[in-house]
Amino acid sequence: MEIGIDSFASADVGIGEDSKRNSRDAIAQLLERIEHADKVGLDVFGIGEHHRKEFLDSAPVVILAAAAARTKNIRLTSAVTVLSAADPVRVFQNFATLDLVSNGRAEMAVGRGSFVEAYPLFGLDLHDYDELFTEKLNLLLNIRENEIVNWSGRFRAPLKNQSIYPRPLQEELPVWVGVGGTPESFVRAGRLGLPLMVAIIGGETHRFRPLIEMYREAGRKAGHAPEKLKVGLHSLGYVAETHEQAVADYYPGYSETFTRIGKERGWPPVTKGHFDAQNGPRGALLVGGPEEIAEKIKRHSESLGGISRFTFQMDNAALPHEKLMRSIELIGTKVAPMVNG
Repeated sequence: MEIGIDSFASADVGIGEDSKRNSRDAIAQLLERIEHADKVGLDVFGIGEHHRKEFLDSAPVVILAAAAARTKNIRLTSAVTVLSAADPVRVFQNFATLDLVSNGRAEMAVGRGSFVEAYPLFGLDLHDYDELFTEKLNLLLNIRENEIVNWSGRFRAPLKNQSIYPRPLQEELPVWVGVGGTPESFVRAGRLGLPLMVAIIGGETHRFRPLIEMYREAGRKAGHAPEKLKVGLHSLGYVAETHEQAVADYYPGYSETFTRIGKERGWPPVTKGHFDAQNGPRGALLVGGPEEIAEKIKRHSESLGGISRFTFQMDNAALPHEKLMRSIELIGTKVAPMVNG
């Protein structure tokens, strides 16, 4: 199983000149963490895409390209590219260029985004949420397969005998589909034979098994080989030397972040009881010591019928850089070997 990290490049940006300095420092530390993840043997590092003050990942390919110059082996991906609000031609060109810069280590995960600020920002109607993604994914895959593209759709000017460059170093640039909990999204990814990245940030992980089975069945019916239908899992998590230390480090920032987001979305405030339930044996959170987290990843994989990739999202709890660096080291040197041992 591939083990990696996802980041939304979150930062306490402040105001005025402090904002600029804090943002600069946060990006520098993020690049240091990606370099560290490469050195400790992790398989993949993903950068999300948001268009909000508290995140610095509105241009994830720029961050990934900077990381490519400082790493040797780790695969570099988006987590996720908000394809609904992007031009698939530019998305392909950006990631094809990243693939050349990184010597064939680029991937992308595409989705519709869990926040919706990209839609008004780029002049799009949120009512077209699903139609935008469906059409743009179709175009992106067309570009991936064909150097010269003929295509027409509703949301973009048609392409007629249009050559699109550069082409990536890899024979086929990997495109994963990032999904939450919509059955149609799972089925669509299966029909297309695309690997699936499932974001599970709450509830009990095993409850996603029926959706993943729908994905695999749709892929089988479409004639795709089972090995092509890979499933990855993205979850909130953090590893420290002990369970007690991990919870003490992670819970305060987690509580503040999700209580704040909850005010936007109508969720109740986070409580310690809620956190403990989510961090229990079947809950979606993976916060603890190395051995228990390795066992929980294996348990989640078994409950979902086998997964091929697991990524930790840990920079949502206002943890200092030093603690994130240590957690990455523990995941690379202890958790990953136990998962795959």
